[in-house]
Parts: sequence; C-alpha cells; structure tokens
Amino acid sequence: MVVEPVRPRTSPALIVAMLSCCGIVVSLQQTLLLPLLPDLPRLLDTSPDSASWLVTATLLSGAVATPTISRLADMYGKRRMMVVALGVAVAGSLLGAVSQALPLLIGARALQGVGVALIPVAIAIMRDELPRDRVPLGVALMSATLAIGAGVGLPLSGLIVEHMDWHASFWLTGIVGVVLIAGTLGLLPESPVRTSGAFDLRGALLLSVALTAILLALSKGGQWGWLGPRTVGCAAAGVALIAVWIPLELRTPRPLVDVRVAARRAVVLVNLASVFAGLSMFANMLVTTLLLQMPEETGYGQGLDVLHTGLWMVPNAAAFGLMAPVSAWLIRRFGPQVTLVAGALLMGTAYLWRVFYSADLAQIVVGSVVVGTGTAMVYGALPTLIMRAVPVTETASANGLNVLLRSLGTSTISAVTAAVTTASVMTVGGRELPTLDSLELIFWIAAGAGMATALIGVPMLGMQEYAEEADRSGAENTSRAQIVRGQVLSLKGHPIRHAVVTVLTPDGRAVDWGQADAEGRFTAAVPHPADYLVVTAADGWRPRSRMMTLDSGAPIPPIVLRERLTLRGTIRDAGDRPVVDALVVLTRGTGELVATVRTDHEGRYEVPRPANGRYVLTVAGSDEALGARTLTVWEEARDFDLVLGTPLADLTDRSDRSEVGGAT
Repeated sequence: MVVEPVRPRTSPALIVAMLSCCGIVVSLQQTLLLPLLPDLPRLLDTSPDSASWLVTATLLSGAVATPTISRLADMYGKRRMMVVALGVAVAGSLLGAVSQALPLLIGARALQGVGVALIPVAIAIMRDELPRDRVPLGVALMSATLAIGAGVGLPLSGLIVEHMDWHASFWLTGIVGVVLIAGTLGLLPESPVRTSGAFDLRGALLLSVALTAILLALSKGGQWGWLGPRTVGCAAAGVALIAVWIPLELRTPRPLVDVRVAARRAVVLVNLASVFAGLSMFANMLVTTLLLQMPEETGYGQGLDVLHTGLWMVPNAAAFGLMAPVSAWLIRRFGPQVTLVAGALLMGTAYLWRVFYSADLAQIVVGSVVVGTGTAMVYGALPTLIMRAVPVTETASANGLNVLLRSLGTSTISAVTAAVTTASVMTVGGRELPTLDSLELIFWIAAGAGMATALIGVPMLGMQEYAEEADRSGAENTSRAQIVRGQVLSLKGHPIRHAVVTVLTPDGRAVDWGQADAEGRFTAAVPHPADYLVVTAADGWRPRSRMMTLDSGAPIPPIVLRERLTLRGTIRDAGDRPVVDALVVLTRGTGELVATVRTDHEGRYEVPRPANGRYVLTVAGSDEALGARTLTVWEEARDFDLVLGTPLADLTDRSDRSEVGGAT
C-alpha cells in the first residue's frame, strides 16, 4: 500500500492574517472613492445623478455576486472562488485606473463590487481549516475587516485628494489585490469540503434580477421619488420575482440557496437579526460623517475636511479591531447568543445616548466608538451562529445569504437617511443642509434597530441548535476534514427526499448534519475516519439510528428507513358497527385536500402520515351518514376513530388503542 505524504498544515495565524488582509482590501475598494463623490461630477463632466451610479453599481454587483460565488465555493472549492472574486475586483481596479469615461468607470466599480463575495467564503475557510477554539477569533477579525478597511480608506482617500490624481485609489487597490491573489494561491489550502451536483443557474439568474430590482428601488428612490413609477415598479417586480424564486428553489435538487435550511428557526432568527444589525451599524458611519463634515454654522457640525474626517473615524475602526479578541473570548466563554444580545443592547443604548450628547467633537467620537464596540460584538457572533445552525457543506452559501441580508439593512438605512435628511433642511450659506432634528431621528431609528436585534437574540439563548460543534479542523490529527456521501432509501429502494442525517460522536457531541436532495443523497463532514452515531429522520417515516464507520475513502452503505408512518383508525356507526367502503377525506385546517381513501371490510382506513399540524377528518357513509372531527398530528403513535352521525363534541377519542406507526 502506498501512503501519500501528508501536506503540511498552514499555520492558523497565517490563514487568519491572509484572509483578513483580503477583507480589508475589499473594504478599501468600496470606500476609497466615496469621499470623492462630491467632486466627481466636476471631474467627469457629468451630473450628480449620473455620478451616483458609481456607488449603486458596486452595491448591485456585490449583492448579485455574493450568493452566487458563495454557492460555487461550496461546490467547486473555496480558495478557487476567493481567487476568482479577487481577480474580478482587481480587473475592476485596473479598468478604473486607466478610464476617464463614466460608463467605463461604472463598469469598473461593478467589477470591484464582486469582491464583497469573498467575505462569506473566507469565513467558511476558517470553519474548515482552523481549530475549533480559533474560529471565533478568526470570524471576529474577518467581520471587523469591513470597518477597518472603511476606517483606513477615509483618511487615505483624503491624502490622495490632496497630493495625487484621484485615479491613484484604483491603482492602489489593484496592485495590492494582485499581491493578495499570489498570497492566496501560495499560502491558503484548498478546502476538501465540497457539495456535489449541478449549479442552479436558473435560480441564480432569477435571484439576481430580483435583488437588482429591490436594491435599485432602495438606492435610487430618493432621486426617482419614493412613490414614482420607476421606484414602485422595481420594488414590486423584485418582490414578485422572490415569490416565484422560493417555490422554484424548493423543487431544485441542489438549489442556489437551500430554502429549507434557511427556513429553520435557528437560521431565520440570525438572518433577521442581521438585517437590523446592518441597519444599526451603517447609521453610525453615515451620521458620524455628517456630524464631522457639516459646517459649524449649522450649530452642530464640526466643519472638518475629508482628511480630518477620516482621521477622526479611525478610532471607530480601531474599536472593531481591538474588540475582535474580546468578542472571541466572549463567544467561547458565554456563547455567541449572549455576545449578540449584549452587543446589540450596547449599540441601542449608545445611540440613545448620542441623541442627547453629540454637541462637540469628543462626544461625537466617543459615541461612534461605543456603537462600534457593540457592533464588533454583534458582527463577531452572527457568522458563528450561522455556522452552528447549518451543515458544514452549506457554510459559504449560508454566510453569503447572511452577508446579503446585512447589506439589505445597510441599503435600507442609506435610503432612510437620504429621505429624512432631505425632508428636514436648513439654509446655510445658500446651501440646503440637514437639520440636527433629522440626524437625531436617524439615531432614534438606529437605536430601535439595535434593540430589535437584542430582542430577536433573546429566543436564541436557550436553543440547542447553536451548541458548540465538534472540532473538524484536523489540528489534532494528520488527516484533514473528511467529506462523506450517502443516500437515504425506502425498503423498496426508492429515494427519500429531504431526509435529515445527523452525525454525532459516540459520546453525543454534534459533528455535522445534512439534508438529502431529491435523489435522497446527502453529504456531511467529519474530522477523521472513525465510528459515529448517525441519526436519520424524514417526515412521515420512523427514524433510524445506528453506529457507522464514516470514511471519505469508503462508500457509505445506503441508509434504509423501513417503516412509513401512517395515520389510521376505524369508522363506526352509532351502533358501534364498522362502516365498510366509507369515503374518508383528510383536509388541512386551512382547507387544502391532503388524502382520500375508503374503509376496508373492518371499517379501517390508513393514509400516509401528513406533516405535523391541525387537520379535519371527514367521513361519508353509503347511506349518506356524515361525520367529522378535528385532529392534531404529532409524532406519537395513536389511532383516530370516528362514529358516524355523532355530533363533533360527543366524539370518542379511542387513542388508548394505539399501534406502532400511527400518529396523533
């Protein structure tokens, strides 16, 4: 037997440093041009409305690219897709560096926006490659890179404006991006964790169009008019396309976004919290920048230029970086749920303080730093919560959706800020500027978003879905993570779709779980070949548990669920005699037909067990006698009998005669 040499493992510190540098450069690409926006109409000889597309293009391309590249990373390799995202962003930087025409610059900014997609991919690499106790620190640092890059970008942009041609911002990010591509290829390992199947091109196109329409309405609503036909049309089209996209994803064997996983309560809560957290975070940057830059004649502004505004924003970015190890310690010590709630409460409380204390430079900076401290805690906890709530093979795509929803929150507060600050203005030196009341209203909204994030986090505190998972990094072994694949079948050999397979260590620690596709196939990740407890469950089937040896080098024998759960009972007349050939109809409480069957010679009926919920059982006998009763289906085994001609309130529940395989 030939033993392949073991590839030396890359240092965890080097992995974190390399990925964090990539995140900072991506953030720089988004930020460096923003302070130049007031001057770009003059520099490009265009209107402010046209110049604003330089920001909108980046927002749209980032939103479209994030779920697509995240899914491709889960399927074809995370390092590979990181290089693709960096390469596209570098191409955008180089195109912008040599362009003067507005259409080319808009295209360059769109290409730069694709780089945002590497954030969830980098977080997924950390989950695959880092020892379990290092993951919270890596995730917290990766989440902080967005703020760190913005904090560095603002003063750097000011220096470029004062001493260099504005194209230098493109040259800078392009050159650094090329260096990072080389470092990624040379230093980062390619993760072995991959899913199988074909890419969901149809779902990707439909979601891209829907997101573009919704984000256009949010970003351009202030210019088009919030009730204008273009704004309303884009919003309505986006919502309608999402309504079409969701059932399409449910029918796709390997969807772009696994809607069933995303619909789990543990995932929904984190994603909902992400929207409010993104809203609250970005309000800090928007309003703080306005407070620093507005003229002193407004009574609240500090009258700073771009360079000094950027310098006073550096403490906020520093708070993110310095809080990363603190957030990691809090996550390890108290759990990500407590860290999320505490950080969100700190954000909300700090915003309430800022409503009344933003009169001078010190108060503005201190308030911004305190909000940033809470945001760092929240942003460190969110990816950890997502990773604990989804299978390892869904890490990148699940984090991609989470990042996308955070971006939706930031886009929303941008639109709200634009609407509020243009609705309440004062005239200073011939210019219309926002009033202090409008900025305080943004603080109130951001405080509400922070408190909403904390309230959403409260139900998470006792949920076992966020329990710490087993270490699969392979740090204690010479082998790396193992990807195992299998299939769930019925006794007749038919695939059981959407079965859930949970893998645990023999002492009961969670390792991973996977959901079977339309062909009954599933994937899971384990730290190394060994014996594991495998629990398989599917709606309508009796679950099965067994000890199995899982090794990526050996195929898993099919997992067979032998017994189909049924809902059954006996139909009798008023004389307690069985009713033969009676029509039995099962409908949902909301009216939809579920099943139709006729009773046998003993008056018994049997239908496949439906999903848990409330139903109505209706029976029609041959002599036009009718009967009906409500029932609730749970997991326990019970029969449902019904007596024809008896009022519903007098029906006898003969549940004491339960049989294995029934249902409540």
